[in-house]
Amino acid sequence: MKRIILMFIRSFFNLPLWLYRLFKLCNIEKYDANTRYQFMHSIAPIVIKRGRIKIECFGLENLPKENGYVMFPNHQGLFDALTLLQTHERPFVTVMKKEVKDIFLLKQIICLFQAEIIDREDIRQSMKVIMNMTRRVKAGENFLIFAEGTRSKNGNILLPFKGGSFKSAMNAKCPIVPIALIDSYKVFDTNSTKKVTVQIHYLKPLYYDDYKDLKSTEIAALVSSMIEETILAYHK
Repeated sequence: MKRIILMFIRSFFNLPLWLYRLFKLCNIEKYDANTRYQFMHSIAPIVIKRGRIKIECFGLENLPKENGYVMFPNHQGLFDALTLLQTHERPFVTVMKKEVKDIFLLKQIICLFQAEIIDREDIRQSMKVIMNMTRRVKAGENFLIFAEGTRSKNGNILLPFKGGSFKSAMNAKCPIVPIALIDSYKVFDTNSTKKVTVQIHYLKPLYYDDYKDLKSTEIAALVSSMIEETILAYHK
């Protein structure tokens, strides 16, 4: 909470303009996805620096050259999305749980990114989201999914990855990009404003030929193990 307050105070005079532009860009018929995304992409480094946070990014060269892939990071908290926003140049779409869809600012960001909202208790609605994602990935959109379903409360220790999270990628036969986040939880969970360094590792993607003979649970276990190995290798 202390760091959020620090970021808010240091950005106080920017907020009116940022909010104005955010609400304006929610007109998705007037502004394309790239324009909307680049607005958030340009703000992220400013806010992050003002929060005394340093991001070390590795493996951008591993991202597929063509759009239409799904990224699967481990989930450590609210700061995860900002890490992706600063380091990922191209637009991506998030999958968010229904509980956040009416929260001020998050509601506008959902509109900005045209995020998919999932109700994990409603199987029929979840299947509809998977179908929508499949269609959109085939059309060339990139997606971000937290396959753990919720954030880990044990720092850099992962929760089990859910096989169902990989269904849309499997259906679209698209590249799967594992992403390892290290120490992202320290930004907001330590109740401190000391300087903190977060690492993000874009790992080598799995292409359709790499996973076509695997079940969704096997893909989930494989991606999870790739991320765990990276965390063990780089965590200080």
